[in-house]
Amino acid sequence: MKNRLNTHKRRFVSCIMLLSVVIASIASGCGTTPKQQEPISGTRQALNTSVSVAIYDSTDKSLLDGCFDIIGKYDKLLSRTDTGSEIYKLNETGEADLSEDTLTLLKLGLDYSAKSEGAFDISIKPLSALWNFSSDNPKVPAAEDIAKASSHVDYKKILLEGNHAALQDKDSGVDLGAIAKGYIADKVKEYLLSKGVKSALINLGGNVLCVGSKPDGSDFSVGLQDPFGKRNEYSDVVKLKDLSIVTSGTYERNFTEGGKTYHHILNPSTGYPYDNGLVAVSIISKESVTGDALSTTCFALGLEKGMALIDATPDVYAVFVTSDGAKHYSKDYPFKHN
Repeated sequence: MKNRLNTHKRRFVSCIMLLSVVIASIASGCGTTPKQQEPISGTRQALNTSVSVAIYDSTDKSLLDGCFDIIGKYDKLLSRTDTGSEIYKLNETGEADLSEDTLTLLKLGLDYSAKSEGAFDISIKPLSALWNFSSDNPKVPAAEDIAKASSHVDYKKILLEGNHAALQDKDSGVDLGAIAKGYIADKVKEYLLSKGVKSALINLGGNVLCVGSKPDGSDFSVGLQDPFGKRNEYSDVVKLKDLSIVTSGTYERNFTEGGKTYHHILNPSTGYPYDNGLVAVSIISKESVTGDALSTTCFALGLEKGMALIDATPDVYAVFVTSDGAKHYSKDYPFKHN
């Protein structure tokens, strides 16, 4: 499938029930009543990753098709690489009239760019395209190329007037990959609720959104990948009901060159990956797009400033993992599981 949404990051949150063939047996191992109806579920490739949806309180499989149709629609709309997308047009021509969805997401990205004072910057496209972590053989770009690309990253040069967007710097470019999955997950949830679904799990490449709770009223169990362990080795399990969890981490998309490992979360000011002692930031929030935006923003800000932002944001919680393996929890974090 054609790569569409070239994301800045891949998250290492994964549903402990796996949302696939063995979902029922794993769920029962997490405390679900064995006689509970098995969910209907599906998995497809989209958003440059594997996406899954599981619905627990319906047997109407057309609902799954509806979910994947929505994912495909927004994948095409928000991609920076799909030649038919509004973002592609904006980047190629320097201006574009935007739909309500694209405009909403662009404004949100600009808001978080401003909150972080550019540590997170949605005009990162010159750098993300240069590093190209999705390549089969990524390499460290030449220093002069990195410096040149960095000089064109500045969210303040994205101008909005009504639904019209323009780039003051024609060599700049927008990449919404750091926040798009969350927005799309919220749209899938909105669709399911409109169809009367009250119990479901949406997993967009590790960006997990719980619709309600399990049919018996109990919480969903979601595992946080251990950044120092093998895949599907969890450092923690959180119990969630009608909440989202999103993680930005260094280990998922990286490569090693000359004995040094380079990850995909890029510092707009230097052009190189962030090196601030963090390996992962997990955000728990009501809306997935909020968690998506905050996970990258807080990673970029670092432990102290990132934690301060979370503690100042109502109804949002975070776990920061530092390179020494220590976990740092936000104020009043209620999901600790021992």
